[in-house]
Amino acid sequence: MKKKLLSFLMLAVMVLTLVTGCGSSNGSESQATGDQAANTETGEAYHIAIVTPTLSISEDEYRAGEEMAKKYPDIVKHLTLPENFSEEIETGISTIVSAADDPLMKAVIIASGQSGLIPAMQQIKEKNPEILTISAAIYDETDQMAENIDLNLDTDQIKRGSEIAQKAYDMGAKTFIHYSFPTHLSKPLISGRKDAMKAKADELGMTWVEVETPDPQTGDSREAMQQFLREDIPRQIEKYGPDTNIFGTNCPMYDVIIDEAFKLKYMVAEQCCPTPTQAYPTVLGLEISEEDSTNWEKLNQMITEKAAAADMTGRLSGWPMSTSVFLPEMATYIAMEYIEDNGYNYCDTANLQALAKEKFGYDVEFAPIDYEGTSYDNYIGFIMESIYY
Repeated sequence: MKKKLLSFLMLAVMVLTLVTGCGSSNGSESQATGDQAANTETGEAYHIAIVTPTLSISEDEYRAGEEMAKKYPDIVKHLTLPENFSEEIETGISTIVSAADDPLMKAVIIASGQSGLIPAMQQIKEKNPEILTISAAIYDETDQMAENIDLNLDTDQIKRGSEIAQKAYDMGAKTFIHYSFPTHLSKPLISGRKDAMKAKADELGMTWVEVETPDPQTGDSREAMQQFLREDIPRQIEKYGPDTNIFGTNCPMYDVIIDEAFKLKYMVAEQCCPTPTQAYPTVLGLEISEEDSTNWEKLNQMITEKAAAADMTGRLSGWPMSTSVFLPEMATYIAMEYIEDNGYNYCDTANLQALAKEKFGYDVEFAPIDYEGTSYDNYIGFIMESIYY
């Protein structure tokens, strides 16, 4: 599916071999509501499986799977992977493939943020080639995912790099500081995002500062990394002033980055995972009940009030909801649209944008991810609208 010609040839092969491909929208509307489990064209019941890590491993993905199963109990089946996934990958694959034993299964969604799961999707297709497979997201080789999985959804990290730098500039930043460590920068998406940030920062005339922290993936502890940030950030702000944006590539960094921002008044245009649940609740001491854990409007309002009280209004930004919740829920809605209308083109980015607006109320831009000069029609990245606190 590389380039336009290859994309067309791959699509033709997929159709001829009865592997689900990107359909062609005929404009009809889906009618999936409540716990309805019937295909609107055939009247047949159907099931969708969402596979996530357990609650203790990844709360957001788990909550999304749990929420969709509660919302559509006759449709959605929530499956979880082993907690020690790296040592029990075969068990995890078996869990995923078992979904295809259900004669009503029409779609399988994996939302785990892990790699090594392509064999599960291949085995599902061997059992039943008509089952729609969606990753939302997993991390294997891009070309292999595009070849073996019907639809792949993920954040467009490369495009984010440029947009984060632009946002920081628009917020008033004169300096952009990027914190990371070697094992992270060895990952193409992370290094590619950094390169895009730097290119945009240079274009806009911002001072670019790159700082290497202790590496928690090669023997240094997470605490050592955080202590380095605790000591280094004040030095950097003293040197460059508060009109500085700080970005870190590792989630635990933000317990320090957000905390220090409220003290030193610098900017955080986006976190590495731009969600209101990353660091803000812990740093700001927000009391959030379990039932409000995905009440994004309430959570964002709480953060906004804290920012105003600290004279930080307009110096903090992110996305209005967790991407790790958005992705599996969005994938479920896409599967419903396609199952109930086989003409629905789930690779049509205009279709996806309209569906996201309808279901979540946010503007979400979708586009095939261009990675190292190659793009795939069924590997689609997204950028969500921003919220400013």
